[in-house]
Amino acid sequence: MSATRRIAAPIARLFARKPAPASPEAPGRLTIGEREYALVIRRHARAHNIRLRTDPARGALLITLPGHARLGEAIAFARAQADWIEASFAKAGAHVAIEPGALIPYRGTEHRIDLDARHGRRVSIADGTIRLGGAADLIDTRLTRWLKAEAKRLCAADLADYCARAGVPAPSLAISNAARRWGSCSANGTIRINWRLVMAPDEVRRSVVAHEVAHLRHMNHSADFYAWLDALFEGDRKSADHWLKAHGRGLYLVGGGG
Repeated sequence: MSATRRIAAPIARLFARKPAPASPEAPGRLTIGEREYALVIRRHARAHNIRLRTDPARGALLITLPGHARLGEAIAFARAQADWIEASFAKAGAHVAIEPGALIPYRGTEHRIDLDARHGRRVSIADGTIRLGGAADLIDTRLTRWLKAEAKRLCAADLADYCARAGVPAPSLAISNAARRWGSCSANGTIRINWRLVMAPDEVRRSVVAHEVAHLRHMNHSADFYAWLDALFEGDRKSADHWLKAHGRGLYLVGGGG
């Protein structure tokens, strides 16, 4: 998840100042204070302001520039927002690397990663431990792939359950990597669920799937939609929503996030 800040002054006023000196950093990295960030620059022809977003999951700063803006002005603006950037990353929490011995959430409970050649290459889980063998340098890629597969397995079961309750055929399911959305239902009926929900409690994940199934009848957020959602979902919808608001950002801080 990300936080956003738009530049306060019109872009024309920025250009009235003396151009910023060339940045000493190589493209793609930017050091502010004592911390280095990945830097992603996007140009948008219709943008009127410089916009800065933080992406704690990637340790990145995302800057959108008007098509004619100078890169040096964007970097100067980012440096001027050092306190805001630091606060944004602090609010998001610390990144959790997927590595031997680390604790990562799975279905709402923290599990310790146990890497040992005796476990073999297949990932297994028991007693609060995720076990696997193989090379340590591939652990992030392998466990992220496993989490995505688990997400699809669990969400497929959730989808079948709620569609049976709704009396509708189960539509296509896709696992998403969306930066800001937990789920979506397209006009053609395809439902997409963010794979990171496999790390949330089951009730939270199921609430998102139920939400998207409810959209198969009501493609809006009307009173009728929420009445239908409450008829489908067996849990406390507001409690699940509150959990996502309070803890959802943290799910983006686990592993590489790919």
